[in-house]
Amino acid sequence: MGFLDIKNATKSYGTVQVLHETDISVEEGEFLVLVGPSGCGKSTLLNMIAGLEEVTSGEIAIRGKRMNEVKPADRNIAMVFQSYALYPNMNVGQNIAFGLEMHGVAKPEREKAVQEVAELLQITQLLKRKPGQLSGGQRQRVAMGRALVRDPDVFLFDEPLSNLDAKLRVDMRTEIKKLHQKLGRTIVYVTHDQIEALTLSTRIAVMFGGYVQQLGTPKEIYDNPANMFVAGFMGSPSMNLFPAKLSVSDGKAIANFQLADGGTGSLPVPDPAMARNDGRDVILGIRPEAITDPDGADRNSNAIYQVEARVEVTEPAGSDTFVVTEFGGKEVTGRFRADVDVAPARVQTFAINMEKAVFFDPDTEERVV
Repeated sequence: MGFLDIKNATKSYGTVQVLHETDISVEEGEFLVLVGPSGCGKSTLLNMIAGLEEVTSGEIAIRGKRMNEVKPADRNIAMVFQSYALYPNMNVGQNIAFGLEMHGVAKPEREKAVQEVAELLQITQLLKRKPGQLSGGQRQRVAMGRALVRDPDVFLFDEPLSNLDAKLRVDMRTEIKKLHQKLGRTIVYVTHDQIEALTLSTRIAVMFGGYVQQLGTPKEIYDNPANMFVAGFMGSPSMNLFPAKLSVSDGKAIANFQLADGGTGSLPVPDPAMARNDGRDVILGIRPEAITDPDGADRNSNAIYQVEARVEVTEPAGSDTFVVTEFGGKEVTGRFRADVDVAPARVQTFAINMEKAVFFDPDTEERVV
């Protein structure tokens, strides 16, 4: 039993089921991120934890206590919204203290708690200002302060950074990570941004179509995706996915695929278990960082193989250059070092780390193991 337990929870609106049987157990102090595209059920699940949506079937429990029938105000949770939801007629200090005031906390205790949270979030100088006088990042800090001051069992974040510009998002992401490391509180965080999910979480639940597609640590999700949706959704640029056919020679599997010039590329597969799939059509998945220039390849890998292929596009990105080619009729992106001499239409050597390769069934889209 975890600190927060979601047990076989579903949500339906009439005959439409938007969240299917979901089981997630969150330990105390964990940072769980629910990530997925719009409409996947992540915000619905968060609202069910908060009590803003009723659970159609199943159970949600906090500290071993069933929450299904407990009102939101009595669940001892705090929620940070995408829209900040600050009272425009109150100053920052009053906004932060409002929840404590509604719970009957004495004024001296409220003032002390507000001061402590303001110092933690570095917004002491803003306590007398109104929300309309604040930047987006400052408003988000105030919204976080209002949640922190209540000392809840669980913090719920609903896409809190989506209204911020790119640089501020990165800065606030770092601040949220620091807060979690400092306070060690239990957090459930919803986002559609897979970079936020990978950088913030201790565990990720990748959702699509109302189902949890995979639950695991950021490394598990990134390195060992359970299916093609997870492989394609997590990572930027996303995992390369292209069709290949397995053959077996001397007891070892080889992945064969078409090149744009009509030739064939062949890559030995180091995983001995794949040798039982002779003649099988698969989708080969490999991350851009595992496709690079020969001198930039991982020197610790024993499975670096080279393929000559025509460069379609180059995309300089400062510290790296993304190089696009074509394998199996699909665009494939490699990550080269910035100083590599590479140009469109040129035949280039691509060094591929097959220790990082994963395989999927083209019909079921599930991982082949």
